[in-house]
Amino acid sequence: MFTGIIEATGTIEKIEPSQSSDPDKKDDAKYYFNTGKLELSDVALGDSIACNGVCLTVIEKLPQGFVADVSIETIRVTQFSDYQKGQPINFEKAMLPTTRFGGHMVSGHVDAIGEVVAIEDAARSIQYQIQAPQDILHYIAIKGSITVDGISLTVNQLKDDRFYLNLVPHTLQETMADSYQVGTKVNLEIDLVARYLERLMTINKQAETKG
Repeated sequence: MFTGIIEATGTIEKIEPSQSSDPDKKDDAKYYFNTGKLELSDVALGDSIACNGVCLTVIEKLPQGFVADVSIETIRVTQFSDYQKGQPINFEKAMLPTTRFGGHMVSGHVDAIGEVVAIEDAARSIQYQIQAPQDILHYIAIKGSITVDGISLTVNQLKDDRFYLNLVPHTLQETMADSYQVGTKVNLEIDLVARYLERLMTINKQAETKG
């Protein structure tokens, strides 16, 4: 579990495709991450680190980073399908019971890929308009939370198939969001509370129908 508060930014240093002869594993890959200023002294093998909002498991520690296996499924449903060496990455270590909860509950499981469709100055902040797939729009609410590339953000406006975010200078400085351009694709994770509420409502409706 994560909070969506980015601890450091870095890059993908190397991508090592799977050499397996098994056709079901041919698209697996090892990713080597340079984690910048991220404190790794308390990270052990098997720990989870969110990389642009994707929960990955540390399989090897490096002098200034770590290595993780990325599965076919993860590559298929996230922006890892397009990432190359040098790709900027937001990093957040899994939260501890003593972690200050500054964002919202984030699982590190990407629900959809969105696209930055407009960027505008808004006083001291920058407004980003992000287009989201139709099947997750009903989970997005004004003043609700959404995770964009692992960043916990507040939705300020909704219009048609897009939602609006205002990123303040600190967020831009501490994350890789300052690299966004119109056309940039981003990993989206909806609010866990919205997901579970829908599930409970669906079960209740099914029970009423059977009754």
